[in-house]
Amino acid sequence: MTVYSHASVTATAHSPVQRRARIAALIGSTQVWSQQELATLLKRREGIVVTQATLSRDLTELAVVKGPNGYMMPGASPALPTGDRDAMLATALRQHLVSVTRGGTLVVLRTPSGHANSLAIELDRAGLPGTLGTIAGDDTIFVAAEDLAAATSLARTIERLARSAA
Repeated sequence: MTVYSHASVTATAHSPVQRRARIAALIGSTQVWSQQELATLLKRREGIVVTQATLSRDLTELAVVKGPNGYMMPGASPALPTGDRDAMLATALRQHLVSVTRGGTLVVLRTPSGHANSLAIELDRAGLPGTLGTIAGDDTIFVAAEDLAAATSLARTIERLARSAA
């Protein structure tokens, strides 16, 4: 009979459902910024050794998103720093925004590669007037506006917030 110590348990000793439950619990209780950090936490706290490829598949299966406060479970409302929404959005815009363009009822925001999702989350939280919703890719965000006037106003507001002093 083979006996495994807690520290030597591998991902294969846990079902994917059990492993994903532990991942969800860690993300829900701890601020996690990277897959490497998550793998370390799984090993240290749960005794689960997992490859990066398996962890990536698990995060995809759980629909985990990476936001301004690290990884988040879908629908989770992370603890936000105090301060008003405009100030938080202005900070995010100064950090991530490259350009703003209006086309019809869309406002198109460009960011450095990998930054669009974080900025889109802050835009959604801010709830700027006239915004219907956002769609984020890797480096582009589409902000849908109620009408042409709202799109023009949104573009101006975003530009103003991005230029505002810290």
